[in-house]
Amino acid sequence: MLWGVETKSVSPVFVGRTSEFRTLNNALDRAGAGEPQALLVAGEAGVGKTRLVEEFAAAARRQGAIIALGGCVEIGADGLPFAPFSTALRQLRRELPEQLAAAASGQEEELARLLPELGTAAAREGRRDEQGTARLFELTARLLERVTAEHTVVLALEDLHWADASTRHLLAYLFRTLRTGRLVVLATYRSDDIHRRHPLRPLLAELDRLRTVRRVELGRFNREEVHRQIAGILAREPDADRVDDIFERSDGNAFFVEELAVAADEGCCAGLTDSLRDLLLVRVEGLPETAQRVARIVAEGGSTVEDRLLGAVAGLAEDDLIEALRAAVNANILAPASDRDGYRFRHSLVREAVSDDLLPGERSRLNRRYAEALEADPTLVPADERVTRLASYWYHAHDAAKALPAVLDASVAARRRHAYSEQLRLLERAMELWDAVPDAVRDTLRPLDYAEAYPPCGCDPETTPLRYLDLMAEAAVAGRLCGERERSLKIIKRALRLLDEEPDPLRAAWFWVQRSRLTQALARGDGWAELGTAQDLVRGLPPSEVHAEVLASAANWSMLHEPGPEAMAAAESAVEYARMVGAHDIELNARLTLGGLMVDAGDIETGLAEMFEVKDRAMELGVDAVVARAYVNLPSVLEGVGRSEEAARLLREGVHLTRRLGLPDAEGWVWGNLAESLHSLGRWDEAAQAADSAQRLEQSAKPRAGGSIRLACLAHDRGDIAEAARRLADARTYFGTHDPMPQYALPMKWVAVGVAAAEGRLPDARAELLAALDTGLPPGTQRYGWPLLLAATTAEADAHGDPASEPGRPEILERIRTAAKTLATGVPVWQAYDLWLRAELLRAEGRLEPDEWSVAVEAVETLGRPYDLARVRFRLAEALLASGAGEDERARATELLRLVDAVAGHLGAEPLARSAAVLAQRARLVLAPAAREAEARPADPAEALGLTSRERDVLRLVAAGHTNRRIAEELFISPKTASVHVSNILAKLGVSGRGEAAAVAHRLGLFPAAAGEPLAAG
Repeated sequence: MLWGVETKSVSPVFVGRTSEFRTLNNALDRAGAGEPQALLVAGEAGVGKTRLVEEFAAAARRQGAIIALGGCVEIGADGLPFAPFSTALRQLRRELPEQLAAAASGQEEELARLLPELGTAAAREGRRDEQGTARLFELTARLLERVTAEHTVVLALEDLHWADASTRHLLAYLFRTLRTGRLVVLATYRSDDIHRRHPLRPLLAELDRLRTVRRVELGRFNREEVHRQIAGILAREPDADRVDDIFERSDGNAFFVEELAVAADEGCCAGLTDSLRDLLLVRVEGLPETAQRVARIVAEGGSTVEDRLLGAVAGLAEDDLIEALRAAVNANILAPASDRDGYRFRHSLVREAVSDDLLPGERSRLNRRYAEALEADPTLVPADERVTRLASYWYHAHDAAKALPAVLDASVAARRRHAYSEQLRLLERAMELWDAVPDAVRDTLRPLDYAEAYPPCGCDPETTPLRYLDLMAEAAVAGRLCGERERSLKIIKRALRLLDEEPDPLRAAWFWVQRSRLTQALARGDGWAELGTAQDLVRGLPPSEVHAEVLASAANWSMLHEPGPEAMAAAESAVEYARMVGAHDIELNARLTLGGLMVDAGDIETGLAEMFEVKDRAMELGVDAVVARAYVNLPSVLEGVGRSEEAARLLREGVHLTRRLGLPDAEGWVWGNLAESLHSLGRWDEAAQAADSAQRLEQSAKPRAGGSIRLACLAHDRGDIAEAARRLADARTYFGTHDPMPQYALPMKWVAVGVAAAEGRLPDARAELLAALDTGLPPGTQRYGWPLLLAATTAEADAHGDPASEPGRPEILERIRTAAKTLATGVPVWQAYDLWLRAELLRAEGRLEPDEWSVAVEAVETLGRPYDLARVRFRLAEALLASGAGEDERARATELLRLVDAVAGHLGAEPLARSAAVLAQRARLVLAPAAREAEARPADPAEALGLTSRERDVLRLVAAGHTNRRIAEELFISPKTASVHVSNILAKLGVSGRGEAAAVAHRLGLFPAAAGEPLAAG
């Protein structure tokens, strides 16, 4: 290594860039206050981007910031996956070893995909999953947030125009999601390289739409700045004519100013053409022949070439190599690398010029020598770069027989790092090479080594040669996982055409399953026709992993679209086949589907037990994807059968688990489901926060749509109809129209009916209902069907007496009665909806029956759903007052309306509160206690309610939303004793559930500071 070499052509004076430097310093100040900053520095090649970053980094370091610098690596035309992030994190680890270790704790093996030093190679061998990339990105963002909680860090990524796709995607993710931490993320790129088809262009367009990302454009120097730069380089005042000449020829480009100034000072300007290439090569050609040869070798080796690798390729005696390197360094052509024992060109423009000057045969010969040297001694380069660089060297050496195995090795390395874009590119390169490789070489390759996407069915993977279709299968999955769905679909269609010529039912069925997934993802259908083809292909074949996957996919599709006996049969078969072939992931997923279908079919406890067992088993085996799905599906099923408290407890666990695993899609679903359960439990503020959290995460559209539906429901119940309509429109946009599923479509119909009715558009409400009924309410959709029928009936009942609404009402009510007969009533919540609907249907016919409403109230009282209970209590009060009420009925109606008013006020349910007040006014009832009664009451309302001191403490914690176990821990009593106290409190307050008890405590002002625990994402 050479140190302390004079770099004459670099000006010691930092020229210009005042406003740009101010922008960077301002970002550093804001980051120091805990607000992450994102900046893009753009400028043409040679304009001074690196110098600006170096000066800023030095200034930031003087202020105590930690600098982590990473550059995008160019090897031929191949970028190393995540190279700048790996380099930067490695520097961060050196600077803050303890802090980074603590921040990565528990996720070392996953984060080792970016920073191999954190984990072991064996830990990265596991099969990929759908959320692998998202998990890695989320954990990286979390790592940076934790490290920068106490330390200001500048993460600088240079040469983004060379970035691999995985690096671009991770950078975009960080720019979108970082919300906390003392962090500056700074990336540079050549603006003049970004042509219309450049892969960086879509990312720049996306980042332009983010208000959090600032772009710094570096322009060329003016004449005065060129004068100051030349003076700094020469250490004296330059001649004015020379300044004019250099300014004119360089056009203010800082790097060209340097080159021209040095060339002129050394007397090399005479005869120099205006060609930029000649300008860049003039000092290289002035080197001794051996130094020129070394420069050409370095130019073809990549962005940086290690010292030992260079020695092996150059074949020079050690002293001769050192002298050649010294000459190139002294001439400021090469420079020692900062992050390893090696060399790089001082500016990439010079390297590109030298590389472009190579003859074609010379280039391929140099790549062969690099490849042979690396094969002979793999320790010549860092371990995490070895396979990628070897693949690039052999490919550019134009040796297909050597390149194919190397490219396949590199594709496996990319897959293990979740760098699926790079894996896809390498697999496409392997398919390009395939026909040029001799059979003798291809026959030595094995699917077990290179292809894991297609399961080994009916063959021995250790002896069966790798097939072209194996590469296509691997590429199809890589394309789907990296978002290149069109490329993936094209590969699948080609594969299916090949399989038409050489039939292989199992392999064809597998490709049809992949096509089904892509059809849905590309919004071109629901994917059932493709799954049907796959089922036809495997029918009658012996058990296999493909067979199990086809059945599991069909069962899951049916659960979401057409739950019923056929879906149950498919799920049972999938479980059976998966067990036969030992496909544990498929078995667990199929069992989870089966459990949900069993609950829908009425076998509730058995189905729930199955789902709980799957959750525990998946956690035991570490199957993260199934664990995450269990924390989404199981609480949703619990909510569907009315066990909202249990669902909410599981969902809170799920939030922490999916966040820890870095699964934003799953976390989004969990937040959306938690919002639904909290809504049911009467904890609406928390429900709104949970729904907001479901939308704030970086995730795909459907989880975000779940949050929109929940916000629409909350807005509707609170009377903000415009907001409900807006959120409904958002949900419909997110879900699209290509793949309707009852679990999404029916709740949206519920909101649409409610919005139309509230706006006085009864015909539109009827049309929404009829559209849903015409589509049908399949078995298992009762949790969505009952609320929809009730909303439509309520709209009809509220419009009763309006002559304009009478036509068509009998037919609508008959359709509702007919539909209700198809819905299950096997659990208390469904039974309560059935009784509620019966009473509401009578009201829609003008008959207010107190007895019917009393039965409905009794049924709803057991559910622990305060808003629903308030609604049926209001209808009972209305029915009592309409029946020619005596004093007893009026007294009961008064108490009912007081409870309704308390709950509505607590929840912010304005329409219900308004209706209660209007009804009380019409009936001349006083909801607030009379003044004299208030004066006679004890000063402490809790005493008036007959609550003991201990019961008051328990009620305070109930109002804060705590469970019996948490109450027991707070008060140092047993959970059983806490349960007894809660029962006594409910009896003394005359309420049926904890939510109502909290509402009464709120209305009476018992605990002004009581509040539920806040919820937030991230």
